[in-house]
Amino acid sequence: MMMGELWQQTGSLMATIVFVYTVFEKFFPPNLRDRVQSYTHKLTSHFYPYIQITFPEFTGERLKRSEAYTCIQTYLSANSSHTAKRLKAEVVRDSQKPLVLSMDDNEEITDEFNGVKVWWAASKTSTNSQPFSFSYYPPPDAKRYYKLTFHKSHRDLITLSYIHYVLQEGKEIASKNRQLKLYTNNPSSGWYGYKSTKWSHVIFEHPASFETLAMEEKKKEEIIKDLEKFKGGKEYYAKIGKAWKRGYLLYGPPGTGKSTMIAAMANFMNYDLYDLELTAVKDNTELRKLLIETPSKSIIVIEDIDCSLDLTGQRKKKKEKEEDEDQKDPMKRAQEEENKGSKVTLSGLLNFIDGIWSACGGERIIIFTTNFIDKLDPALIRRGRMDKHIELSYCGFEAFKVLAKNYLDVESHGLFPVIERKLVETDMTPADVAENLMPKSVDEDSDTCLRNLVKSLEEAKEEAERKKKKEAEEEVKKKAEEEEAAKKKKKEAEEEVKKKAEEEEAAKLKAEKEKEELAKEKEVICNAKSDGDGGVKENGVLH
Repeated sequence: MMMGELWQQTGSLMATIVFVYTVFEKFFPPNLRDRVQSYTHKLTSHFYPYIQITFPEFTGERLKRSEAYTCIQTYLSANSSHTAKRLKAEVVRDSQKPLVLSMDDNEEITDEFNGVKVWWAASKTSTNSQPFSFSYYPPPDAKRYYKLTFHKSHRDLITLSYIHYVLQEGKEIASKNRQLKLYTNNPSSGWYGYKSTKWSHVIFEHPASFETLAMEEKKKEEIIKDLEKFKGGKEYYAKIGKAWKRGYLLYGPPGTGKSTMIAAMANFMNYDLYDLELTAVKDNTELRKLLIETPSKSIIVIEDIDCSLDLTGQRKKKKEKEEDEDQKDPMKRAQEEENKGSKVTLSGLLNFIDGIWSACGGERIIIFTTNFIDKLDPALIRRGRMDKHIELSYCGFEAFKVLAKNYLDVESHGLFPVIERKLVETDMTPADVAENLMPKSVDEDSDTCLRNLVKSLEEAKEEAERKKKKEAEEEVKKKAEEEEAAKKKKKEAEEEVKKKAEEEEAAKLKAEKEKEELAKEKEVICNAKSDGDGGVKENGVLH
């Protein structure tokens, strides 16, 4: 009887509370409700030893999703949601884990930090005017938030350390789980308008890694340590007063793995790739705008920079070009400027690499590739712009062993000493070696592929010797032709001297002959004059 009366009184009390709450919510003015709730919170705070912090899903009048909310959701999904009994599944774009499990609404889980227990709850509020209406769908204006509860004695630990830890962990987990992207710059004509962007992208799925990269182990380890040092160097770069970026120059013959190296670096650093096509950039201003649009944790790549634009001889040609421009007709000059492609200058590219604008955003890597390093302007590749120069040359024995392991799953073989000797004697790129190691049919095994490589190395050596012999013969022929031309030129010069001497001698003889003739004529005239004078004197008559 006592238990029945107790349950009856409890039911009556609960019904009274529900009735009072309904009347309070429905008939009391909002300002009065807020005032009563504030005083109620003040009263209970004296007896309630816990502190609560809410993290709403949206900030700024629901215009932008809170970054803190996203980081907390990622952290809880990875670290604590396995203890929750009610979960919800969400499809996340651009992630290696497209299906993500997180806490359902009104679910609570616990977490621990430095021995302190905290509680996380996923909640939502609704401004629906009908508080007790039921629906299978959430109200359209529902506001979700995470609520963190902890004891007030741990306020400093939670507010100063734990929340920062959760946000950082959430960012790192999201960065690890996201799919890498490969971007390319769009022409500036498509930059503006609805949903127009300066960069377009595809999912980057290149499987290259440093483990599969055909390179000497020592050089590979050196590059990995350099990248690791850069990735954790935020405080160091701030300390020395330098922008958090690093430049790499990859150079070597075609087929030596420059593009594969870039893909391996992107996968190792977990950075997005931005493939910058300079010929699609009109001028330095557009180049600067593209730089601003690249976020942190990105790799900016300009491949074959020696072929992208004529940047090497600009400083030499500048003066001559200005003189020619001054002499051109203004209308013709304007038409040429309009028809001209990219006007990116060497100065603009240098400012892009390490100018003031290059410090907009941190944790960036800039990579140039070239087949001919001698063609590049020294100012473009000096230290401080291209901080590390990496030469990717012909395949050595260590690189071959990596390729043999990758393609044939072979770590040792009887033909390895032969291949090692022939790789020293012959220049063959890793791409050519890999092509020979790749089985072309189901009948080919590792022995066949290795023998094919030996045969190709022998043929390459013979071809190189033939080429060298042909070049030597051409050099001898060219030298003989030059000697013959020199002899011919010398003979022509001697004949010219002889001819000139003969002409001078003939001119001298002619002059002497003319002089003699002139003397004879003068003598005749004198004789005639003398004869005339004598006749007059003798006869007294002029003849």
